[in-house]
Amino acid sequence: MNNRLVVVGYGMVGHCLLTALDASGVLRDWQVTVLAEEDVPAYDRIHLSRYLQETEPAGLLLGEPGFRDRAGIRTRLGDPVVAVDRRGRRVTTAAGHVVGYDVLVLATGSRSFVPPVPGADATGCFAHRTVEDVRAIRAHCAGAGVGAVIGGGLLGLEAANSLRGLGLTPHVVEFSPWLMPRQLDEHGGWTLRRHIEDLGIAVHTGTSLTGIDTDEHHRATAVRLQAPDGAPPTRVDVDAVVFAAGVRPRDELARSCGLAVGERGGIVVDETCRTEDERVYAIGDCALTVDGRVHGLLAPGNAMARVVADRLAGGTETFTGVDTATRLKLLDVDVACFGDAPGVAPGGYEASHLDTRAGVYRKLRVSAEGRLLGGLFVGDTSGYAALRPLAGSGRPLPASVEELVVPGPLPGRSAAVGALPDEAVVCHCHHVPAGTVRSAVRNGCADLASVGCRTRAGTGCGSCTEAVASLLGEGLTATTGIDATAIPVTGSPV
Repeated sequence: MNNRLVVVGYGMVGHCLLTALDASGVLRDWQVTVLAEEDVPAYDRIHLSRYLQETEPAGLLLGEPGFRDRAGIRTRLGDPVVAVDRRGRRVTTAAGHVVGYDVLVLATGSRSFVPPVPGADATGCFAHRTVEDVRAIRAHCAGAGVGAVIGGGLLGLEAANSLRGLGLTPHVVEFSPWLMPRQLDEHGGWTLRRHIEDLGIAVHTGTSLTGIDTDEHHRATAVRLQAPDGAPPTRVDVDAVVFAAGVRPRDELARSCGLAVGERGGIVVDETCRTEDERVYAIGDCALTVDGRVHGLLAPGNAMARVVADRLAGGTETFTGVDTATRLKLLDVDVACFGDAPGVAPGGYEASHLDTRAGVYRKLRVSAEGRLLGGLFVGDTSGYAALRPLAGSGRPLPASVEELVVPGPLPGRSAAVGALPDEAVVCHCHHVPAGTVRSAVRNGCADLASVGCRTRAGTGCGSCTEAVASLLGEGLTATTGIDATAIPVTGSPV
């Protein structure tokens, strides 16, 4: 009889685990059951705001149609696990369904943090985390005028974009002195703020939420805000409040069954992503890794999923961390950061370019030996595809850092992508090296969509799309003998 594998949670990381197991060929040795709280299968949570313009989330769903049936994976949607019996090796769902396991993988993800302020439970207050959240926001905000988003990081700005897409005027409230404080420095945060305010979005930085006013029906009517500089409190009338002030790991199942969790949350795992129970693993946002972090990003979560898949196939892979580079378009503003842009590592120096008229800020950090350590771009991300793989690699820069920090095309940038060795990873979400993309192009892939289907490169956060497109163009030139600049790079990764 096949070994029984139960996966609790069917988000992006859980889906990565299933596809990694499928690719390794070991699914035939396992009877796999997936138990999920949400009523839809795995979907692209990163681009959740796109669902506001759709009637159904079909465009966000991950994987090829029929994947689970083909792979023999059993799935129960909308029926969360409520208890884990480690001694009896079985789990029980809310509907009373009992499933036994030989190996259990907890991929329960995270939940939105809701500040403990008066009125936070009022009608009209929402998280922005799931398809169900977006359904509720869309229904409530029909005809609404003003919305407040609590949190000015990646999640908060995506939520503000969601409200803007519904026709609301958003107010973004961020406790830190500038937007995206985990990714950007002060200059970057203020450059981003200028762009966002130009779109008609009000930004309140260095500001905390002290309460939410409600009417006699306990519906949210206003947010109360306080700046830390002693300024008088302010009150903003709103029709909706969206909480996007970070996430907290969903570790309640681990707590209830006696598994170790961190002081600030997260299921404690070792370098193999295994908990203190040798039959139980934890991956993704719910896991507290050996470096003492709950990562909260897709690339580390997928890396953990690949480690567990390898271990179940008899391998020896370990989780050693992963690149957490980010590139995205926030409210029509290009933003990118990679490597040690904040300057955590000692030594080295930085070069920066700030153009307040154009709304562009770029910074690169290099070591004393002239090797790239990291960078961040706001308003102009040109060169990102060439520079990101160089960060921390020890390979030389294609030009001086003073030249590279200036916006626009420069000699050596596109060549730097072409010069990447085959083993250099270009898609960190799915750990796809340059050689895999090149091989796909040699074997007939002629656009981004086909490369994404063949290799999964570019189908995660999207930050590697430019690099994948450069490798695609390089390959098309080599196989056709025609300058790739004359060939349209069509199709989007799926």
